[in-house]
Amino acid sequence: MTEYLRAQQLHHRLRPALFPLAAFAAFLVLLAGPEARAEQAPALEASVSKILDGDTFTLNGESRQIRVWGFDAQEWDHRGGVAATSTLRGLISGTPLRCSILDVDRYGRPVEQCILPDGRDIAAEMIRSGAAREYCRYYRGYYGTC
Repeated sequence: MTEYLRAQQLHHRLRPALFPLAAFAAFLVLLAGPEARAEQAPALEASVSKILDGDTFTLNGESRQIRVWGFDAQEWDHRGGVAATSTLRGLISGTPLRCSILDVDRYGRPVEQCILPDGRDIAAEMIRSGAAREYCRYYRGYYGTC
């Protein structure tokens, strides 16, 4: 029997066992949650250049807008939006951040988890301040407020 035929027979015997193993591995990755993905995602470190509203900003040297992962804040032109924008500005304006892309929103913006130099998560701080609320629909209670 040729080496190729032996390999084919082995493949056909192992294939039914490999699918459940692969499915279990995928389940474990999902179970690990966003914090594991943020640690694994390449991080960009830069200072904030412009605050667009209570959950969107740009970084120095980057033209793309960043949507902060984990919360939703009112748009600047809606009730509460000016306060949310002001809170985010006070928290991160000119500050170096470490941001990791976790998703892309429907507008094509990267959705990133961003951490302040002292280790605080921007989303947690915005939620804690009352300027924003956890986006429970997408983040499933990550910050414990759903």
